[in-house]
Amino acid sequence: MRMPPFTLHTPSNLAKALALAAEFDEFDWISGGTDLLPNYKWKLNPKPDVISLSKVQELTALSGTVIGAMVRIHDLANSEDVHPLIRETAGTIASVMIRRSATVGGNICLDTRCYWFNQTEEWRRSIDWCLKCDCGTGADCRVIPHQNTLCVATYQADLAAAFIALDATIHLASASGARSMPFADFFELDGVTRNVLKAGELVTHVTLPDDAANWQGAYQKLRLRETWDFPEAGVAAAWKIEGGKLSDLRIATTGCESIPGDHSDLAKDALVEWVGKESVRALAEDIRKAVKPVSNTYFPPSYRRKMLRVLARRAMAPLENM
Repeated sequence: MRMPPFTLHTPSNLAKALALAAEFDEFDWISGGTDLLPNYKWKLNPKPDVISLSKVQELTALSGTVIGAMVRIHDLANSEDVHPLIRETAGTIASVMIRRSATVGGNICLDTRCYWFNQTEEWRRSIDWCLKCDCGTGADCRVIPHQNTLCVATYQADLAAAFIALDATIHLASASGARSMPFADFFELDGVTRNVLKAGELVTHVTLPDDAANWQGAYQKLRLRETWDFPEAGVAAAWKIEGGKLSDLRIATTGCESIPGDHSDLAKDALVEWVGKESVRALAEDIRKAVKPVSNTYFPPSYRRKMLRVLARRAMAPLENM
């Protein structure tokens, strides 16, 4: 498959990158390119201009509480400074080769996926287009037809669940200035818009709370092939133990809906009368009920929901005797 023509720009710092972005009506940021370039080859919404962040050193910070958007997933998975839950999650992403190119920002901003969308141009033309890539035809959503207002393509990135479970903050920047928000608030329930990024804006870094080192956690995921596939379902659990007792718990999911799910309210309710294994099972069931996947990935929705319960129990296994 041939790459569509585009102009590649390589600014040397963040200020130049943001100034350049302000000049274009349509463009894409590129960091590692492990998702964007394959999509371009399949003619999935390519843009005439692409701005590379490969030379922007301001986005490469990496410490126990600060993770830059241009940090490679490989470095994240192998850094002793990184929180163990983040390190564990990063190690499950794709393959070693892809992790050496892929970046934190790229994983966070991963395009939503759907088997009506992630196909070659020839395949999509043969069955007509879809809402996410209608090619100017006004095509309807193929998964939930006759509504033509909401794309239900699935968000299938791993790091978001871990960041939400650790109550992280995401930081954005544009030529107009910088802003930040709780990580879960970054996403929008629409497979087309995906997140709250405005025109010319990008993710600069993610920060963890000062007490992040006091939290433990685990990440579990379901995928078709263990070597490199996107999660069909993923569960991140983070908890704090004080005085030998479970004092706080946060749960997040990914790979099942158009946005990652924050289930911390369910976790807090479960903490009121926590009784170990019984509470783990009850909370896992509540999470299964809360998530509503649609039929647009390899595994059917019913199986993914059932596996969410299994994954949640596995992630919370250390809490069964608390």
